[in-house]
Amino acid sequence: MLRVRYFLFRSPMRLPSRLLARLLCAAALFSSLAVAHAEITGAGATFPSLVYARWAEAYAKSSGQTVAYKPTGSGDGVKQISARSVKFGASDSPLSAAELGQRHLVQIPMLVGGVVPVVNLPGVPEGRLQLTGDLLADILAGRIRVWNDVRLIAMNPGITLPALPVHRVVRAEKSGTTEGLTRYLSAVSGAFSSEVGTSQLPSWPGEVERAEGNDGMVKAVKATPGALGYVSFDRVQQSRLNAVRLRNAAGHWVAASESGFSAAIAASDLARQGDDLAPLINRDGADSWPITMTSFVLIDAKPAKSDDASPVMRFIYWCFLHGDDLTRGTGFAPLPLRLQSRLAARFSTVRAQDGKVPDYLAM
Repeated sequence: MLRVRYFLFRSPMRLPSRLLARLLCAAALFSSLAVAHAEITGAGATFPSLVYARWAEAYAKSSGQTVAYKPTGSGDGVKQISARSVKFGASDSPLSAAELGQRHLVQIPMLVGGVVPVVNLPGVPEGRLQLTGDLLADILAGRIRVWNDVRLIAMNPGITLPALPVHRVVRAEKSGTTEGLTRYLSAVSGAFSSEVGTSQLPSWPGEVERAEGNDGMVKAVKATPGALGYVSFDRVQQSRLNAVRLRNAAGHWVAASESGFSAAIAASDLARQGDDLAPLINRDGADSWPITMTSFVLIDAKPAKSDDASPVMRFIYWCFLHGDDLTRGTGFAPLPLRLQSRLAARFSTVRAQDGKVPDYLAM
């Protein structure tokens, strides 16, 4: 490509016009193909990263287009797409309409999952530990410091809780997973709300261990007897972690599950009104998992050229068309079909600075 440009610049008068035209057409075609097959880069939320990797692998087989996603945390995902250092960012914490307008971004919900408290408690059977929201809040705020605390014993008859200190493991970076967890704990505990509050990177009282990403959390919890952490449900399945059962808003004890996430969707305005910003935390419903949340991607609303934006938009649109089948069994729940059809119109709001709407339908 560089040789063609150099040759045309140095000696255009020596070429026949027909050959010159052919070379120019070939150069333009080569350039468009290079743009189309350049690696699509993304970064952000670790919460859905295993699903995004699965989608990217399937898309590469279908289209020949590679997608490279780095799970760096929701805060970094917003930062990188705002700086245009990646083609798409991912976040579990939605931006407001004002923030989207200021950053010139389009926000698209992709799937729904759950945040799950997990423990490393020798002698406690898998999936048997039960906690109410306020007890979980007291543990994570540092008010309950040993696992054989009388309140925990009373909540778990028939289980011998070890005389181990509680070892809290939290995320080291800005995290949508942390925000979802702290939003739930703030909703069920006034003390937690005033002491810690809802945040991607809260100031945890007392001494805590900090881990990078969901995968770092898994390693830290598995390595330390007495540990309590929180991860996405797919990590629970993949790493066979000891997940905590929670009492939901309907007063039922529930374990995290894809059906529990779908139940939370059904009990929210996400399903009823198609509001993709509708909260899924602590929804009513007998089977609803109380810490359910939506994960989003962010793309440039005003790219410099339509050809630059088309590849990433094709990938995301392809995920809408095929994502349901690829999502089942991953530990996440797909969006309602009615909402997906409405979201397709959001792609047409992307307008390149050359005045064109990127072609996201062609493969």
